[in-house]
Amino acid sequence: MRPAEDIYPAHRVFLLLLPVVLSSRLVPGQPAWRDCGGGVSAPPPPGRKPPGMEVPTGVAPIRTQYLTTKEEFHAHLEKEDDPRSNKGDIDNGGGDEDDDGKKDINSDLMEPPSKLQKLEEDGKEGSLPEEAVEELKKSSGRKRARGQNKNRPCMNPMHYEKHRLCPSIIQERAEKCFFGSQCRFLHDVKEYMATKLPDLGDSCVLFKNFGRCMYGVTCRFSGAHLGKDYRNVVNVDLLKQWEGKPVVRNSLSKELQQQLRKKKVAFEKSHQYLRCLGKPSRGAVGGNDVANCSLSKGSAEVAREEGLEVVSVSEREESALEGACPPADLAVKTAGAITDEDIVKLRPCEKKKLDLQGKLYLAPLTTCGNLPFRRICKRFGADVTCGEMAVCTNLLQGQSSEWALLKRHYTEDLFGVQLEGAFPDTMTKCAELLNQAIEVDFVDINVGCPIDLVYKKGGGCALMSRTNKFEQIVRGMSTVLDVPLTVKIRTGVQEKVNLAHKIIPNLREWGASLVTLHGRSREQRYTKGADWEYIAECAKLASPMPLFGNGDILSYEDANRAMQTGVSGIMIARGALIKPWIFTEIKEQRHWDISSSERLDLLKDFTSYGLEHWGSDTQGVEKTRKFLLEWLSFLCRYIPAGLLERLPQRINERPPYYLGRDYLETLMASQNVGDWIKISEMLLGPVPASFTFLPKHKANSYK
Repeated sequence: MRPAEDIYPAHRVFLLLLPVVLSSRLVPGQPAWRDCGGGVSAPPPPGRKPPGMEVPTGVAPIRTQYLTTKEEFHAHLEKEDDPRSNKGDIDNGGGDEDDDGKKDINSDLMEPPSKLQKLEEDGKEGSLPEEAVEELKKSSGRKRARGQNKNRPCMNPMHYEKHRLCPSIIQERAEKCFFGSQCRFLHDVKEYMATKLPDLGDSCVLFKNFGRCMYGVTCRFSGAHLGKDYRNVVNVDLLKQWEGKPVVRNSLSKELQQQLRKKKVAFEKSHQYLRCLGKPSRGAVGGNDVANCSLSKGSAEVAREEGLEVVSVSEREESALEGACPPADLAVKTAGAITDEDIVKLRPCEKKKLDLQGKLYLAPLTTCGNLPFRRICKRFGADVTCGEMAVCTNLLQGQSSEWALLKRHYTEDLFGVQLEGAFPDTMTKCAELLNQAIEVDFVDINVGCPIDLVYKKGGGCALMSRTNKFEQIVRGMSTVLDVPLTVKIRTGVQEKVNLAHKIIPNLREWGASLVTLHGRSREQRYTKGADWEYIAECAKLASPMPLFGNGDILSYEDANRAMQTGVSGIMIARGALIKPWIFTEIKEQRHWDISSSERLDLLKDFTSYGLEHWGSDTQGVEKTRKFLLEWLSFLCRYIPAGLLERLPQRINERPPYYLGRDYLETLMASQNVGDWIKISEMLLGPVPASFTFLPKHKANSYK
């Protein structure tokens, strides 16, 4: 007989599996566990899910009794009928065509393959299982749903009403029509009321809170404040309480908008600084000292390491500067009383201090970080809020839509605005404009935006590689601002080439008061966890300048680990979109197993804030619905704490299909656009007949 070492490998495998096969056959009723290859394998150990129910890498672990399949999940939602829903004949995405034979755009969103996530577990980078790799290979013929829906259909909310009432009638000033004989709006209130969409409720938010609804008969809740002959009723006592108390500040006045469009706004401080850079500006006034505009030694070293050409400003523009500034004896003479601000430049130590040590900072979030959402986060405990990213060139042109991003609610006690730009002239002028026109506690520079539209123009992350322009922007904005200047950056542009540690030591010298570091590069996006070890290194380099860390914070445990790295505070972005009550969890150091009814009340508050901010007419209702649906694309990723096998939920773990503890909890877990529309109809009534919606990101919704 051959020794065991000489037996062929196939025979050895058979001998090893033989006891398992015999034992499974000898014990009656015991199942024979088989692997995917048809062979027999040992039963799973206690606590492990049986085959077919195992959670792959990158998916959140949910208790077995709540797990389900995709087909069963959608069948359950279609079968159940929630009595609170006033949904009409809206297709929930189950079919490809509606009753009119038109294709439903929401049904085209098929589920993409598993994302290539590189999660760090136990200090090692995880990888996709072999089954997921095979699935990706099989689906190679189908394009992955990734990136933005740049060509998504966007219907103007103003088009939902065919017959619109004249603004002069709404404001009860019929004798003074703004358009005169050329007015194309209705002037007959009865004719308008005959075609007006039905009211959505019997309580108007504006009339209830402030005593008067400025939208009058066009309000979708007009029954609460219309009297005889469709006259608008006013609560005089409540109206007097708010007299002289602006609820929202930083609005763009018509006078300033006209001056910006006609380019009649003076930028004296900016012109002085730009003249120092060798950029002579028309109408500039000289004679005052300006900040040092030459490249610092550290900035030059970073630029040389990046292979950029470095030329000193003094060498490059020496001849231009000789005739740029007039001598002191030719300076413009003034008469009368003047203030120190006219002749004395504030030193950095004299500027307003920004003390944010240990505070919770809500990140500036494009689209979803609107004023109603910030009010929600503020109520849950956010200490610092910031407006959405605003493009400096659009602000200088007086665009109303861009200035709307700067609005500040009176409850936001620590508020800043974020600017994006690529050149020192526009950024410096915009900073000087905002310094005079609005009330903010700080101004932030966006040097972390990764999208191509911004990056290819030299803004956002691109400034980290354009250190010359970066320094000129920071120095110029710090020169013209009376409030602190902050900067938000990433680790770098390329995934394995970090730049932040080279730039951060120079930011304080340039004039920045605080820096926020997102622990990812531009190329990396969200395919890997944030590098908090690198953030800790940069926090030491930034001292004594405060540094805030940002990335992958979804629980109070994540926040505690982040604070242990030595940062001055934390900024929360996606974590606040997924569960805005994260600020309460961090401050109270607990997990909040929030119920579905509490989450619905939260959405009701958001809609009330939205109607108060965007308006209670049809245009305001549909605008509120649009931003609610955008937010629901993130809220659906939240998994209730009571359903998880282990706490906390990790931000990069995608939720599997599961059935909640009630119908509403299951509905809120849906990643289908049709179900989000159903939730919006619970709060804002049926959608218009021609309503369509696609989320901003392609991978955010599918069925």
